[in-house]
Amino acid sequence: MNEDIGFPYDGADGDGEGAQDSFAGEALPGDGPAERVLAEDALAADALLEEELRQAAAVLDPVPEALCQIALDAYALHDLDAKIAELTFDSLVDALPVRGVTDVPRMLTFRAGPLTVDIEVTGDGLMGQVLPPGPARIEVLGGPGAARPVAVDTLGRFTSDTPPSGPFALRLRTGTEVIVTEWLRA
Repeated sequence: MNEDIGFPYDGADGDGEGAQDSFAGEALPGDGPAERVLAEDALAADALLEEELRQAAAVLDPVPEALCQIALDAYALHDLDAKIAELTFDSLVDALPVRGVTDVPRMLTFRAGPLTVDIEVTGDGLMGQVLPPGPARIEVLGGPGAARPVAVDTLGRFTSDTPPSGPFALRLRTGTEVIVTEWLRA
């Protein structure tokens, strides 16, 4: 290792001609299994060092609580131009009760222009369909936590095994627009 140039270098002579440039722990094409293990060990060591530095920064220079709240408030505005899907049907309000049936799923219908989102909320999760079907990404929003992505198939159907707890909304991203449903309590 040549300390004069500031980085690990194994050269045959001082000017580097005929030498193989190799950074420590980095596997080059054609290197064997031992070099790959060194590269993986170096990545693991880097990850460990990064985590230790994060913990030290959290103790020695924590982020002020007010700054965290400002960041959360600013992030809430990132969908400011999103269309709001209007609730057009809620089985708690609009459906007729059926005698003798317990644990009835809640049915919801949202509409934003020509797009309709039908949702069934149960204790086991939720499922629904976007009409007309098309490519879309759906996220279940539930407060300040991270949004949970939900897969949408080619027919616009989607399911989530995690039942929403507390207030929730759906964020639907199509190719051209973002649509957010009204917030509801499960």
